Amino acid sequence: MEEKKNEQTPGTDERAQKFTALPKFTIGGIVALILGILIFAGVFAHIQGYEWLKAFDYSTLIGKFGTMKDPAKNTFIGAGGVSARAGFLFALSLIPSIMLAIGIVNVLQHYGALSAAQKLMTPLFKPLMDVPGLVGLTLITDLQSTDAGAALTKELYDLGLVDKREETIIAAWQYSGAGMINNYFAIAGAVFGFMACPILIPLAIIFVMKFVGAIICRIALDTIYKGDFKHDN
Repeated sequence: MEEKKNEQTPGTDERAQKFTALPKFTIGGIVALILGILIFAGVFAHIQGYEWLKAFDYSTLIGKFGTMKDPAKNTFIGAGGVSARAGFLFALSLIPSIMLAIGIVNVLQHYGALSAAQKLMTPLFKPLMDVPGLVGLTLITDLQSTDAGAALTKELYDLGLVDKREETIIAAWQYSGAGMINNYFAIAGAVFGFMACPILIPLAIIFVMKFVGAIICRIALDTIYKGDFKHDN
């Protein structure tokens, strides 16, 4: 038992050092965190009378590609693409959103947003999903862009700020209702006029079920698949 404990100590100490290396928790970090939440959550895009705030919205900043020939059918990807070539062009279309998201988070991290998220969101995320609070910006990003959220999750894992088990739980949260805000208003918008309840209620249910999915994943990893992460540092 003592030998096993000693095997896990180096990884634990290394991870603790990486958390310590984050900028200190400051008021500026809280401001950066709030700004990041507003940018990624789509708040700036839906404030009536202040349309100029869309300039600070993540989806607006991503923009869109121009169209070719028949605007109803063709984007820069073209029409009729198949196999690896079509897949390559689709992957290429994801690069701007991922690069922008990572760039924004890196700037916010410099001003202490991750430290603020770790301090303020850990009391919520740790009991529910057993993940550190610094993943907050990653989860918020997923509300608008699944691809950007996935890229940020991988970056946190590569930096050693989350382990494989936590990465799996985060992925479960993201997978349930992926790109929730954009997909909901783009797809469900066609039936808004027929809804018998306020349009925000189904959105709130989707949001809550994301936590339910992550909690179920956490339970599965702690029981059925507990041995899979025994040697994970």
